[in-house]
Amino acid sequence: MERQIRARGVSDPRVLEAMAQVPRHRFVGELNRHAAYEDTPLPIGDGQTISQPFIVAKMLEMLELRGDETVLELGAGSGYQTALLSLLARRVVALERVGNLARKARQALETMDIRNAVVLCADGTLGWSEAAPYQGIIVAAAAPSIPEPLLDQLDDGGRLVIPVGTRDVQDLRMIRRDGDELHEQGGGGCRFVPLLGRYGWEEKP
Repeated sequence: MERQIRARGVSDPRVLEAMAQVPRHRFVGELNRHAAYEDTPLPIGDGQTISQPFIVAKMLEMLELRGDETVLELGAGSGYQTALLSLLARRVVALERVGNLARKARQALETMDIRNAVVLCADGTLGWSEAAPYQGIIVAAAAPSIPEPLLDQLDDGGRLVIPVGTRDVQDLRMIRRDGDELHEQGGGGCRFVPLLGRYGWEEKP
């Protein structure tokens, strides 16, 4: 917490408390549990990874959650970030396109008795209109551009945090809706797995 997160500029007390409460080792496989608290992404199967703790904390801080929001998460993966969001928001709708990962994430959240988050298997680039509008949207995969459905489902005053760029290198962005206007703020460079789907990258053959 001190070396990897707080010392690198993350200061939101609610984010730091959530990071301290959620055991990251419960969201990685046994072979990687020895590295669960290193500041590095780790494989979770099906070609996907759990993001490094610092970038997770940074993105959560950029989301500026107070605790009364409904949040949409794209790329639930192992469910680690979903568990963090469950402590920071009133309700979490998490989307994961890989069925096996969605199932494992649901099991992990159930084991931890997390009841204000749901993990659905779906194309995240379409968002989830049934629960919209969202006061926060967070995307844990790299998009070539910002998916239009996510902007449509973002509430007035809401924040969207998303990495945008090529398949290899991206910039972290926070988009805030103010009525019909969108205001963008940069968060620095990053590297994520590609966001696959109708409004993302095409899956390689």
